[in-house]
Amino acid sequence: MPPQLQSQNQSGPRVLQGDLSALSPAVREFVEANVSLCQPDFLHICDGSDEENRSILTQLEEQGMIKKLPKYENCWLARTDPRDVARVESKTVIVTRDQRDTVPTPLEGGVSQLGRWMSPEEFDKAMTQRFPGCMKGHTMYVIPFSMGPVGSPLSKIGVELTDSPYVVASMRVMTRMGKAVLSALGTGEFVRCLHSVGCPLPLKKPLVNSWPCNPEQTLIAQIPDSRQIISFGSGYGGNSLLGKKCFALRIASRIAKEEGWLAEHMLILGITSPAGEKKYMAAAFPSACGKTNLAMLCPTLPGWKVECVGDDIAWMKFDDQGNLRAINPENGFFGVAPGTSAKTNPNAMATIIKNTIFTNVAETSDGGVYWEGMDESLPEGVTITSWKNKPWSSEDGEPCAHPNSRFCTPADQCPIIDPLWESPEGVPIEAIIFGGRRPEGVPLVYEAFSWQHGVFVGAAMRSEATAAAEHRGKVIMHDPFAMRPFFGYNFGQYLSHWLSMADRPGAKLPKIFHVNWFRKSASAGFLWPGFGDNIRVLDWMFRRVNGEAGAMPSAVGYLPCSNSLNLQCLKGDVDLDELFSLDQEFWQKEVDEVRKYFTTQVNDDLPSEVARQLELLQQRVKQM
Repeated sequence: MPPQLQSQNQSGPRVLQGDLSALSPAVREFVEANVSLCQPDFLHICDGSDEENRSILTQLEEQGMIKKLPKYENCWLARTDPRDVARVESKTVIVTRDQRDTVPTPLEGGVSQLGRWMSPEEFDKAMTQRFPGCMKGHTMYVIPFSMGPVGSPLSKIGVELTDSPYVVASMRVMTRMGKAVLSALGTGEFVRCLHSVGCPLPLKKPLVNSWPCNPEQTLIAQIPDSRQIISFGSGYGGNSLLGKKCFALRIASRIAKEEGWLAEHMLILGITSPAGEKKYMAAAFPSACGKTNLAMLCPTLPGWKVECVGDDIAWMKFDDQGNLRAINPENGFFGVAPGTSAKTNPNAMATIIKNTIFTNVAETSDGGVYWEGMDESLPEGVTITSWKNKPWSSEDGEPCAHPNSRFCTPADQCPIIDPLWESPEGVPIEAIIFGGRRPEGVPLVYEAFSWQHGVFVGAAMRSEATAAAEHRGKVIMHDPFAMRPFFGYNFGQYLSHWLSMADRPGAKLPKIFHVNWFRKSASAGFLWPGFGDNIRVLDWMFRRVNGEAGAMPSAVGYLPCSNSLNLQCLKGDVDLDELFSLDQEFWQKEVDEVRKYFTTQVNDDLPSEVARQLELLQQRVKQM
């Protein structure tokens, strides 16, 4: 590890809140080592109280980092430096001794698209260049947090050290944080998280939008062997709220592999039929495929009810009865704002009108928020200020809100939050859904033939990249399990781990499905109305799980029999033949693309069962 520098302040930082000596020896040692490295002037041990939260928000307001939105109750707007607006995949690394523990070796020395590896030596060097003295003049906040309900057997604890009060306010929304967590931790294991925006005082250059960051030096490192996350230079959510993707997916997926469970980029929803029977389903979609919208669905079929357990991450583990039990490890929603409206997601709109931190959305002159796709007309005379803090009009030719602008809002405010969303034992998952944005060729829904075929379907997931990603144009990208940026270890081993679930004695394996809400016709746009009408697809899955709905085998999986999708009261005509048509030429190309991806990217680490499933698909396509 890099050298520990002596603080100029020989007596150490002034403790503003909390008692260092009351911390467990391991937590205290973690704090003291990093105080000596980062040299903060002050130390604040977070207790998670309302009073602390009010004081943090006031401080952020005084520093100009956030401003109050008087139209709503306790809502705030942050505008970031325009260079710090999203997760930075190119600067996000996994540190392991052996590169192959992190990523498969691509064919002929190509570049891996399944993660970025950094050697421990290179990481130590990077750390030494960045962290010594990085918190001078600032407060180091100690945030004890629980991923999952405090005390649940499925939950895990972390401690994040940060110099960003914005992170403190956001982590209080996104995780269970404070005193109760330290009590639950006792002397147990925890994930060590260190974060700095990298702007020690005196500043070398003025801040943009009062937003501290150091984009030239940004680095987000996960060190699975020692359960550490170290992030520098970015204040943006996914890079700085270390409980989120860094812990809940990258580190947790590695812990899950070792302990025999799954940490996945999946929403969890509860669905109740008109007869009163309830099931839980989990679903993995890449970004901009309507994940939050599905998690908070308003059904158009009478008598059905959908409730939300989580919109982003699922931790799933088989219990002693063989049920796959899932918890949402988060405590809030960190949702993409643009496209969220009373039409697309009324439940999200109802969730975010209080206690919410908005980042990089536009602001209205009457103290509200605005973004593309909100579809609300503004009262006369109300003007818009863009995320860049400039007057904005629709003629400007650029969006008023950043495409990756966010709301950070408490989950328990969601009008349809599931009654069991904080159940310590988790909810039983009976169906797993994969999906992507596929304008052509891929039917509305199909069911995998088996668990092994379902794992192949997840591995072969592809989706049209959207404007929010760094990729130009409408490219179909591989995004296996919607986890491509989030794998904490070698993807080939990850596939083997998923396959191994079928070998568990007594495991009740969920059915696996694939959906595509986004198929288009050559002339008339989307073939399926989507949104609330997606309940019709969930209804078919529900009945399939119960062995009630008809299905017919096809080259890709089981398709609904004619008349087995409930289309009652559906507005407008839907061309089911086109929606479910399978074109041999299209699927031959799909097989070729997937084979090329597996060969070049997963290479020698591809499990033989996944290769076999690809060959079976090839044979079925030939016979079409």
